[in-house]
Amino acid sequence: MKLELSDWDQDLPPDPDEEYRALVRTLKFTEGFSLLFARCSPAEGEQIIGKVKKEITNRNIEVLRLNQAVDNLYEIIDNLSNKEQINILFITGLEHSFYEYEECKALTGWNSRDIYSYSWKGVPSVLINLNQQRERFRDNFHICFVFLLPLFAIKYFIQRAPDFFDWRSGLFDFPIDSETLEQESLRILQDGDYEKYLTLTPVQRTQEILIIQELIDENYNSPSSQFHLLLELGNLQFAEQNYKQAIASYDQSLTIKANYYQAWHNRGDALFKVQRYEEAIISYDKVIKLKPENYSSWYKKGEALRKLGRYEEAITNYDKVIAFNPNDCWTWYHRGLSFSELGRYEDAIVSYDQALKINNNDIEIWGARGMAFYNLGNYEQALVSYDKATTIKPECCAGVYYYKACCFALQGLGQLAIENLQHAITMSPKKYREKAKYNSDFGNLHKNERFQVMKNLTNSYGK
Repeated sequence: MKLELSDWDQDLPPDPDEEYRALVRTLKFTEGFSLLFARCSPAEGEQIIGKVKKEITNRNIEVLRLNQAVDNLYEIIDNLSNKEQINILFITGLEHSFYEYEECKALTGWNSRDIYSYSWKGVPSVLINLNQQRERFRDNFHICFVFLLPLFAIKYFIQRAPDFFDWRSGLFDFPIDSETLEQESLRILQDGDYEKYLTLTPVQRTQEILIIQELIDENYNSPSSQFHLLLELGNLQFAEQNYKQAIASYDQSLTIKANYYQAWHNRGDALFKVQRYEEAIISYDKVIKLKPENYSSWYKKGEALRKLGRYEEAITNYDKVIAFNPNDCWTWYHRGLSFSELGRYEDAIVSYDQALKINNNDIEIWGARGMAFYNLGNYEQALVSYDKATTIKPECCAGVYYYKACCFALQGLGQLAIENLQHAITMSPKKYREKAKYNSDFGNLHKNERFQVMKNLTNSYGK
């Protein structure tokens, strides 16, 4: 990423020692108010502060460490008890205010391109305040301010606080050295875990994403580190349900290691999430070619085929999964759904029975088994399955109660049909009133007085 500063970013990569010497010279010759910016990692920033304090001993140097988002930096500085004695004030952690703002953009409907391209579409409150207060900074503080910030935060100043940033006396670049870069990349890779990413708060995920993006943009990355960072970036974006950005990250990683099966699998999962099923299948096929024993990709390919209505192909893939792992409940269940879609209800029931041997406490499987018997006209067996479902979790069984009503009506048991239909309508009024209105299963019940008045039932479960 370039900062679009012709006097800074078009040169060769800066030498850290030269940058440090330039910073020290500037600090030594600066009197009173001044604004300096240094792009560096938090660890590098602490090293710079320590070295400057040792080298410049004739100035009062203080550090303001911000550990959380702030709105009014002027007020915080103005409340410092020793502000009149400070000559140089290092400020760290202002980026925390931007992490929170990045998440706010997502919550208010910004698209991913605007979120991550730093588009000029809004300003964090702390930068609004800095833009408005710059004259007060100059007039009231005889301090040389040194903002130590990561690259993305420097970009924020350039694009969203230009009035304040234009008053800078210097901009110094301290890129991460190759050893530190390797260590930080290794830390991220060791800590990287999708389940952990799901437990992070949105702001924490945004922070991790921006940290990884900055590491990716460094010049000293080895191809291996670059690949794994892109993969972790995709996983973080996937965890925050930013699937299109995740796909882009996986695509970038695969330009480095085209035969890494996990990247292909994750790419397929992201494509599946945005309903690009045919492309997802291509990714899963890549995994299967590279690692045919990876039954998870056989399963996900089957799911994509089922979504496309290619049920026989889906069943073939589910069979592959079962050959590797016969105790996968959901493979049996979705295999049954595919048979049901083909009208092969007996085969579907066999699959549902296998699924229930593994997990007999799932209402979806019992409900699907009931539907297969219902479609075969075996209403008694359908009711057995429906009863199992309503015993397990009655509050989630509006559809089950509806089809129980259908079964009872078809058996001529009008009273039981009405009672179960009443349950369904009470739980989901709009849906099941409308369905019952035109369902021929209810036959003569359409003339029944209780059947007619059910449309006036109150909704005790919510719509």
